[in-house]
Amino acid sequence: MADASEERTTRVRPIRVPDPLWTAYGNVVARRGSNRTEALMEAMRQDIRKNGTDEDKALLDEAERELAERRSRKGGRPRKTE
Repeated sequence: MADASEERTTRVRPIRVPDPLWTAYGNVVARRGSNRTEALMEAMRQDIRKNGTDEDKALLDEAERELAERRSRKGGRPRKTE
């Protein structure tokens, strides 16, 4: 069973994307002063707000609280315990 710190991490989600599309998208979001992660997460938020069920929107609220909690921690990520 995973410990609490492992359960509270933002997981990496691999997706299949052709390299030219990935590069072009990186260029576009960089020119807007953003990055792929921020832009993709914002697109996901917008889609959930527009098309999500009440349950989906509740999950989005939960995710936003989790992200806010992480950002509020002083010193960034918690240290790994061995």
